[in-house]
Amino acid sequence: MSAVRTPGAARAGDLFRVGSRAANPPLRSPALLTACALALAGLTGCALSPSGAKPEKARLAQAGKTFEPRFEERALPDLPDEPTWQDLLHRAFLANGDLELAYFDWKASVERIEMASAYPNSNVTLGYSYMFSSEKMKSFDRQTFSAGFDSSVNLSFPTKVMKKGEIALDEARATGERFRAAKFDLQRRVLGAWADYTLLAERLRIQREQLALTRMSQDAALARSLAGGAQRDLLRTDVSLQTSQDAIQTMEAELAASRSVLNGLLAREPGAPLQPPRALPPPRPIPASDDQLLAAAVDQNPELAALAHQVQGRTDALELARMQWIPDISPTAMFTGSVSQAVGAAVMLPTNIVEIRGGIREAEAMLRGSEAMLRQARRDRAASLVATLVTLRNSERQAHLFETGIIPLTQRLLTNTRQSYASGAATYADLLDAQRTLLDARLVVAQARAMREKQLAELEALMGTDIETLSNPTPQTPAVAADTTLPNDTPATSHQEPRHVH
Repeated sequence: MSAVRTPGAARAGDLFRVGSRAANPPLRSPALLTACALALAGLTGCALSPSGAKPEKARLAQAGKTFEPRFEERALPDLPDEPTWQDLLHRAFLANGDLELAYFDWKASVERIEMASAYPNSNVTLGYSYMFSSEKMKSFDRQTFSAGFDSSVNLSFPTKVMKKGEIALDEARATGERFRAAKFDLQRRVLGAWADYTLLAERLRIQREQLALTRMSQDAALARSLAGGAQRDLLRTDVSLQTSQDAIQTMEAELAASRSVLNGLLAREPGAPLQPPRALPPPRPIPASDDQLLAAAVDQNPELAALAHQVQGRTDALELARMQWIPDISPTAMFTGSVSQAVGAAVMLPTNIVEIRGGIREAEAMLRGSEAMLRQARRDRAASLVATLVTLRNSERQAHLFETGIIPLTQRLLTNTRQSYASGAATYADLLDAQRTLLDARLVVAQARAMREKQLAELEALMGTDIETLSNPTPQTPAVAADTTLPNDTPATSHQEPRHVH
């Protein structure tokens, strides 16, 4: 609102000199100015924040215990000589830059809540003018003081500002869910890379055993060749030996590459030592039925929760667009010495009807689009979940079949062949073939179990919760992973906190 001024306003230096010549100005003017200054100071520190802002800030503060200290000031845990997947996740959650970026995106969106709901939304303007006149008047009566709001920015009706705060809260909640999705995506990548690393180590062990068998075959072929046997068997074993040696070197290179990928996820040097398990670790149990897994995915998927908050934000944006029909009012106040005092208000009528109607139609279109996106995302996530679950169960079936059926049979075959070889009923080549069959069966088990662990990590990312939490009806906060507490108090969805012992 423009300040009310009288004709002939002086420069600032002249005003101070004129004011110094005023004789005994009334005492009420300083008191009135002081009261106005205090009232404006109170207004400028006000925010019409929505009721859900404080819980969202509390969740942000809990998650920020990990990320608020600068990276150089954090005490990152060292990995033990033979780390487990829990050790890897614990360090990844504390050190990974992608997860930290998602946290600060969330923090920035939370800070926008007060920015959007700050009231008044227009700056306060103070005006002063001095009237020159040939009439005999006191110096104080020639001065005019005015206060109002910036005319370039309308003072919005309070309900509009409150609705803007609700829209900002919806976006903050959606960003919080994206932070939770980033946490589970990091968990999926770490566990998947660890499963690949473990599988490569097991394949390398099996390949070295295969190499030992090939050397034995070469020795037998060499003995037959020296006894006058065919040379082709010796040549064939030489080719197999070199092929096996090449496969071992390739696997060693793949193991080093996989180690560098894992170290990158853990914020370590690419060449830092990382000892793989000496044997295949036991599979993680799934203490829930398929129906429970599907139900958990529907209720707790972070991407669906983020889209649900986005839909709510579009709904609030549509309401805000309709509120543009409400006029805005900017009050003003002024007094001229002891001569006159006045208050007033400027009403901004919504006369730009075309713009308002266009804004409403735009908000409706964006809301319909967000609803369609959420609807399709639910179907896509359900399909991905079912496909992941089917692959996981098939890997379990395959591993169980080989562990309980095929491997025991191959072990019996090896034992029988060894006895036959001792009695002269089987050749040395038969004995080596039986041993290779057992190694091939072990390799299939290793591949099936690695696939199962990767699909389980994918399943957890789709569900938005750790598989261990499904066995406990009462959710509890993890003791070590409390530094990475994730938002879980949203009106659109409910989910449990991850409880891996990180």
